[in-house]
Amino acid sequence: MGELTQAQFEDAVRRGAHDLAIKPRARAARYDRDSGRIVIDLVNGATFSFPASLAQGLERASAEQLEAVEVAGAGFGLHWEELDADLTVEGLLAGRFGSARYMADRFGKDWDSEAAE
Repeated sequence: MGELTQAQFEDAVRRGAHDLAIKPRARAARYDRDSGRIVIDLVNGATFSFPASLAQGLERASAEQLEAVEVAGAGFGLHWEELDADLTVEGLLAGRFGSARYMADRFGKDWDSEAAE
């Protein structure tokens, strides 16, 4: 891999600042045992939740494992260390609960990955 130029570095910093300003990010995340949902508090004040059973890597997890959710990557993702599971906030908000293959297997071959982008 080659050296990073100053221009490339400055462009990466601009893209990062842009993403921080406009892309959905989590401020906090938790598992709600009563509803069986993962609840994400977004930095913009909105809250999003989804049934843990929908998500790749979470579908057979125990409540204790689901409670160990961590906000990762400046709020762009969620991580469960013990489950080795990672989901992006942007993907979840778009209805993507796993990889394209997982979504097709889980929700049918007609599931359109491009429509969810």
